[in-house]
Amino acid sequence: MDLEAEYNNRARVADSAAIIAGWARDAAAFRAGWARSTLDQPYGDGARERLDLFEPDMPGPLAVFIHGGYWQALDKSFASHCARGLLGRGVAVAVPSYDLCPGVPMRRIVEQMRAACAMLHRRTGRRLLVAGHSAGGHLAALLMATDWTAVDPALPAGLVGAALPVSGVFEIEPVLPTSLGRALNLSPAEAHALSPRFLPPAGGDLHAVVGGAESGEFIRQTRDFAAAWGGSEEVLPGANHFTVLDPFADPAHPLVARAAAMAGRLAQG
Repeated sequence: MDLEAEYNNRARVADSAAIIAGWARDAAAFRAGWARSTLDQPYGDGARERLDLFEPDMPGPLAVFIHGGYWQALDKSFASHCARGLLGRGVAVAVPSYDLCPGVPMRRIVEQMRAACAMLHRRTGRRLLVAGHSAGGHLAALLMATDWTAVDPALPAGLVGAALPVSGVFEIEPVLPTSLGRALNLSPAEAHALSPRFLPPAGGDLHAVVGGAESGEFIRQTRDFAAAWGGSEEVLPGANHFTVLDPFADPAHPLVARAAAMAGRLAQG
């Protein structure tokens, strides 16, 4: 199997650079136009330990959307517009940044996302739906698997009660031999330990999504992970690794309706 071809999505999708540039434009326009937003809230002391919080007109459930970039690229400014769909259904959305590999180890990124979620819970008292794209999907799964009482005994065990990973990487070891794996600086044992696929199934509501035009490995990883954790899976017909995010800007899309229902159940519980 050509693992480089399976996992290098920017090379696989010819117009990936144009799509990512479009994200930046759409996200900036959304931030400028959404009045109920609080930008660059710190959840830690680092320069990238910041999140943007977008709120609907009335208080409601809370979701987090984590950007992708193979743990080594992008930041929250590329993903703001992914909050539009859930906001249209009454769900507040936080969009965090995090430090990048190789500047920090992957475990540090996981710790940062835990800190962001803990801050949001302490501030709002709400349990969280966490969605994420690609590397963000991996982080969303790890957040649902977190023992939150070990992070802080004052936090509820089910702080992240639902996860919606999109085109997630749930087995990291196959990425290591590729050009994308070099910056991760992980041994095979470390990669295995940080792979949600091989962790005990987390309690909570899991719905894993992948694009129908993605590589066989991304489709396999989504299928195998959802099965291992007893969650559901969905293949979006015709979507590649980048266009798979298009539904999140549309409040009327069935995937956004499903995500809003997942967040709503947490608010009721």
